[in-house]
Amino acid sequence: MAWKDSRRSRSKLLLFTLSITIGIAALVAINSFKENLNYEINNQSKSLLGADLEVYSQQPFTEEQMSFIDSLGSTRSLQSRFSSMIYFPQTGGTRLIQVRTLEGDYPYYGEIETLPLSAATDFKTGAFALVDETLMMQYNANIGDPVKIGQLEFQIIGKLQSIPGQNSINTAVAPVVYIPHQYLVQTGLVERGSRVYYSYFFKTDQEIIEEEFDETYETRFEELALRYETVDKRKKNTSIAFNNTTVFLNMSAFIALLLGSIGVAGAVYSYLGEKRRSVAILRCLGLSGRQAFYIYFYQVLTMGLLGSLIGTTIGTGLQLFLPRLVEGLIPFSIQTRFYALVALEGVAIGMIVTVLFSLLPLLSILKISPLNSIRAEFESGGDDQKNLILKSSLFGVITLFLFSFSYLQIQELDQAAIFIGGLFVTFLILWLFSKGLIYLAKTMVSPKWSFLLRHGIANLHRPKNQTGLLIITVGMCTMLISIMYFSHHVLLDQITMAGSEERPNMVLFDIQSHQKPALETLVTDFDLPIVQDVPVVTMRLLEYNGITKKQASQDSTLEIPDWLYNREYRVTFRDSLISSETLTEGALHPYQANDSIFISIAEGFAERQEWELGDEIIFNVQGALMKTYIGSFRKIDWRRIQTNFLVLFPSGLLEEAPQFHVLVTKVKDNQQSATFQQAIVRQFPNISIIDLELVLKTIEEVLVKISFVIRFMALISVMTGLLVLINSIMLSKSQRVKDSVLLRTLGAKAKHIIAIITIEYLALGSIASLTGLITAHLLTWVLSVTLFDATYSIDYMSTVYIFIAVIIATLVMGLLNMRPVLREMPLTILRREN
Repeated sequence: MAWKDSRRSRSKLLLFTLSITIGIAALVAINSFKENLNYEINNQSKSLLGADLEVYSQQPFTEEQMSFIDSLGSTRSLQSRFSSMIYFPQTGGTRLIQVRTLEGDYPYYGEIETLPLSAATDFKTGAFALVDETLMMQYNANIGDPVKIGQLEFQIIGKLQSIPGQNSINTAVAPVVYIPHQYLVQTGLVERGSRVYYSYFFKTDQEIIEEEFDETYETRFEELALRYETVDKRKKNTSIAFNNTTVFLNMSAFIALLLGSIGVAGAVYSYLGEKRRSVAILRCLGLSGRQAFYIYFYQVLTMGLLGSLIGTTIGTGLQLFLPRLVEGLIPFSIQTRFYALVALEGVAIGMIVTVLFSLLPLLSILKISPLNSIRAEFESGGDDQKNLILKSSLFGVITLFLFSFSYLQIQELDQAAIFIGGLFVTFLILWLFSKGLIYLAKTMVSPKWSFLLRHGIANLHRPKNQTGLLIITVGMCTMLISIMYFSHHVLLDQITMAGSEERPNMVLFDIQSHQKPALETLVTDFDLPIVQDVPVVTMRLLEYNGITKKQASQDSTLEIPDWLYNREYRVTFRDSLISSETLTEGALHPYQANDSIFISIAEGFAERQEWELGDEIIFNVQGALMKTYIGSFRKIDWRRIQTNFLVLFPSGLLEEAPQFHVLVTKVKDNQQSATFQQAIVRQFPNISIIDLELVLKTIEEVLVKISFVIRFMALISVMTGLLVLINSIMLSKSQRVKDSVLLRTLGAKAKHIIAIITIEYLALGSIASLTGLITAHLLTWVLSVTLFDATYSIDYMSTVYIFIAVIIATLVMGLLNMRPVLREMPLTILRREN
């Protein structure tokens, strides 16, 4: 019976089935991609680190530290890494690079890929360098050419193509160059204030189990101020980084599926509305309400299963292309595989969504009595207590499913609750707007208005016209697309702001105090401004409110992380604020002899650590202990290209402490930038230069890759939204056709029908688009403040364009839906519809 009844409506059933298909396809594709990603991380975990264990420090290893390192194993390699400048004598080019010196056979897993292959080991035999292949292409360098790093000249022995654990984005700003470790001191680049990381990589005979290793050695590492990383830790960190990336993709697919769910609920509701009289006739013939329910339940179940299977198949094929979207963002290649569990999960979720979101309209079949065959279609009885309890329970199950599913996707209980809460608030706003529009359509119509205008507005509150469903669907689509668009532009705006003509575009650092006079003279000779000249002193935190690192690690209730003591603090000193700082609490206290020392802390950093005014902090300033108190908090605009610091000391204390300097300037063009950098590298080889124009260009390239992924997910939401929109309009077609045929019978012409439909869909599109855009701006503002830490400004032109585009799309689909009414005779249409 279910099969026979569906024969005249299979095209309509297929349309809402496609809504499920796209959402399931997105879920299966992304979950398959995530499984492939986790497989590669587990499979290549040792290659990511290149060893079983890394022990590292920001200071040269002491004798005590070396004694402990010797006890960890003899199969090891020594590496140091730091930022410096490279100079190509043949072309005169200069560039900020990451120098890595190597001694030993690292990597023990994976390999340093070079051209020629032998260069990966041959470079250690003399003054040779492995230079990043892309860097060589940019500066027209060839194997055999000389390069200068610091005070030494090296010969390029090979092109560096790949390094364990590195991707192209990591090396885009500062490409990697390898040199032998024995030449580190001779380069003259390691001086006071230089930020150098020293690492020992170990290959062990037995696999290191993280829990056992931590229990055995963690305390000793802390005592010696050493840090370490095992294969398991690298694997966890990599998984966390990419899990955060896939959360957005998962939520986008979930939203697409949710839109499809709305389409299913609305489609079944409209579809069953057309079947009410058929059900009533069947009841007259002796069919029970339960039997009638099962006829349409089986139809919905079959189409849901079909849609889930098609979506799973498409998603399985789609996952083959996802690795290409993130190529260059991950440090390894991904081989795609078929995961039966993911496919079964996709089918199961599709069926659950189909059943849950179709049950609510399906339950109305149980209330249809034989008398409905002769009653007016708009007559319906109210819900009895039993039905109200049943519907309330169903709403509870739907909410529980959505929350559980979002938790499985995000893996964070609070974020899942916020996400589901945000969805319900958005739906509520859209529903209230739809109810408000219907109310206004009923009350605001004036008899003085033209018949066409009155009739078009009256259509908004006519039974079975699905005004509420259309507004929710179009509004949600508009909101989702707009959020992605506006968020993308928030990021681009920050880049544009940072790179504007008024901003400095070059930073010089690692300047020693004795080099300052000569450097300032060189800057003046090039007619460049000195935007900032800032002294920097390095220190470590020894105690916080009397709590040492050892006490904090032994008492977990204190909730003080180890890194707070381990990190190196780079601070400056002055008695005034700069343009990127705003005092939010307390005051700057100039230092006076025999008085307490009051420092200023960055507000965000202090809030995360729950620091308060008056807290006592003891710093170790390169051997000298200094007791300080928090005197103020500063809000810092980190997007400003200025030397911003977490900790600010008053003047009169650190002037004689060992320090280095940072100088910020602005060059006019690329030619002046190149000439100036060449002069710096020749005269001051230890000074490093950051070309901010190059940094911003690299960030833009990364954003292009990321925005492509965002647009890909947006396309899925758009496709689903369009299908749901078409579905909603198609399934309310019957009522609109009857209304229009009646008007045609009464003498209305095609232009009158077009005018009425135009007025109705203009109102629908306008309210839905306006609501979606308002919600999108509010949510993007929240994202800007909480996630991007950016100032949000409304893009009025884009808002207008989206507003108009949504209205036109809604109107065009509505008019296309009414083509038969305009082209055929009323009697022919009525015969076909009935």
